[in-house]
Amino acid sequence: MIQPDSYTPTSGSAELQIDHYDLHLDYEIQPNRLNARAVLHGRVLAETSAIELDLRGLKVSGVQLNDAAVRFRQTRTKLVLPADLAADQAITIVVDYRGKPRPQKGPWGDVGWEELTDGVLVAGQPNGAATWFPCNDHPGHKATLNCTILVDSDYTAISNGELLHVTQDGDRRAWTWESRAPLATYLATVQIGQYRRGPITNAQHVPARVPLLLACGDHLWRQGQDVLAKQHSMMAVFERDFGEYPFDSYEVVVTDDPLEMPLESQPLSILGSNHLGADWTSERLAAHELAHQWFGNSVTPRRWSDIWLNEGFATYAEWLWSEASDQLDADTRARAAHDRLVSLPQNILLVDPGAAHMFDERIYLRGALTLHALRIFLGEDQFFGLLRSWTAKHRHGTASTGDFLDHAELVSGPQTRSVLQGWLFDPLLPACPERRVHPWAPHS
Repeated sequence: MIQPDSYTPTSGSAELQIDHYDLHLDYEIQPNRLNARAVLHGRVLAETSAIELDLRGLKVSGVQLNDAAVRFRQTRTKLVLPADLAADQAITIVVDYRGKPRPQKGPWGDVGWEELTDGVLVAGQPNGAATWFPCNDHPGHKATLNCTILVDSDYTAISNGELLHVTQDGDRRAWTWESRAPLATYLATVQIGQYRRGPITNAQHVPARVPLLLACGDHLWRQGQDVLAKQHSMMAVFERDFGEYPFDSYEVVVTDDPLEMPLESQPLSILGSNHLGADWTSERLAAHELAHQWFGNSVTPRRWSDIWLNEGFATYAEWLWSEASDQLDADTRARAAHDRLVSLPQNILLVDPGAAHMFDERIYLRGALTLHALRIFLGEDQFFGLLRSWTAKHRHGTASTGDFLDHAELVSGPQTRSVLQGWLFDPLLPACPERRVHPWAPHS
């Protein structure tokens, strides 16, 4: 049984496993008004006298548990259903709710449902899912998802997985999406805007094995196509290095509004209009978000203290793309990152940085350097073989740093633990690893 996460202690329930969410959202954009029904299928994991779901800022009007109306109460962060239930008992919960969804303010800024100038963005990491649907908001719990969004006809509504159908309802349209691959609640999303959707095409790049899609305003369409076409080549590089892409397609939503940082979801990413540049910063961010589909989305950290398994791996993917696209090689990028880290305080542990520092620049860079040190020690074939077997073993699951250490030891030998020890468990920065082969020997 997965215990509550100390980084988000008011979110999640150890006694509950939700296996599937079925969401029906009726959303009016201008007044920011949501009327919704959520149907949750799952089971209780231990004998309990109450079920607790995460829900913030929305008013519940009725709840059914296993086809019977039940009493409930709401706190600031929870929907509580008094019920005596046995361990492993199957449950179906139906929640009707409404209100004006808004982001949750926390130490990481605003997370959750956020109004754009003309539309909606959902950024759920780490605990923003509860701002728009009742859930067990914990990274260690995954579920499949169906989401239907009813909006005005001139808007496009995007959620996770595959678009099943679009149904006209007077002057409104219902967009129905299905994620057959299980996802963590922080990756569940809704993106609404006056978007044009279609494939990303460019004759300069060999088409990726899976469809690559773009959603943005008409005025950004050509720029988005030109800037993001290189994702076809990125996909080929990452499939070579990380193994088969874990989903059926990949989509990038570009908002009209500028965003401070891009956002990952499953199997899509969200960029701001300010991220469609021709510079390295825009290019590396596109690579970073694509890499999250393997590291974070398919293989999800079981606890937020293991955030380096997301951000360190995605940052190293930036350096791998730089190398594969004949820009700076990964070793040059690593040395620049090490120089940067030397100038910063060395007072956090990579394996447990603390909630306030879970998105700190040092986690991203030091996590990537950890992988670079392992690559230098193992050599090309063993290192990339390790990454591919890691993503295959934990595909659509959850994992911890301990799992990674065990897997590295199993695949590459017990010496890997000593290589990783200082990078993971000592706040003092190890010396930058010395490359033994120049240039890199090609890997297959």
